[in-house]
Amino acid sequence: MQSVTDLAAAVRDADDVVAFTGAGVSTASGIPDFRSESGVWNRFDPADFHYDRFRSDPAGFWTERVDLHETMFGDGVAPNAAHDAIDDLADAGHVDAVVTQNTDGLHVGTPAALVELHGNADRVVCESCGRRSDAGPVHERVRAGEAVPPRCDDCGGLLKPDVVLFGEQLPQMDLSQARSWARRADVFVAAGSSLTVEPAASLPRMAADGGATTAVVNLDSTPFDDRADARFRDDVTDVLPALADAV
Repeated sequence: MQSVTDLAAAVRDADDVVAFTGAGVSTASGIPDFRSESGVWNRFDPADFHYDRFRSDPAGFWTERVDLHETMFGDGVAPNAAHDAIDDLADAGHVDAVVTQNTDGLHVGTPAALVELHGNADRVVCESCGRRSDAGPVHERVRAGEAVPPRCDDCGGLLKPDVVLFGEQLPQMDLSQARSWARRADVFVAAGSSLTVEPAASLPRMAADGGATTAVVNLDSTPFDDRADARFRDDVTDVLPALADAV
């Protein structure tokens, strides 16, 4: 299976279709990836955003975190043609779940079930009481130097970006949901992911073990390519809209 038409036929016949997305789905929205030559980790030190640094130096962490957030997301970031195609497929009943490694929130509002494996950078969470809230006002306070590090309005606990930092494990509930969708999938499409970061990278293997038709859409090769039923070394903003049109 090497054509969009063949993949579209499998999607039409499937009961459960899962779209798994990585950073490559959001680069067309102006969000940089992490590990390419122009990636985020060539401009920032990943060690500065480790959970241990957050605990030991929350003020320094938060000052640099706001810089990182502005570099990554800036102003006016919006879903692109790949996001729209997934939503169109979901609207038509052909994508049942979106599992994403991205923290940009660009899948929020999708008609499909959504699992944000690495969290959502548009939110913060209190380390003490667990209350979640909008990150925007928190970033503004940090930028103005009014509250560094920021604390919870309810209990005074330390606020953390509602994302999985280096040194943290994925939330078990989200990981369990993602694995459940992978196991039940009849078609599993991995788009814009290098499929190198575990445990998320194991999801397409899990889907294949369960008998799913699997497809990889990514400009670069991935460790799963040899096992995938379909491989597209093309831009996700070309392949996914073509898939939505063909279904």
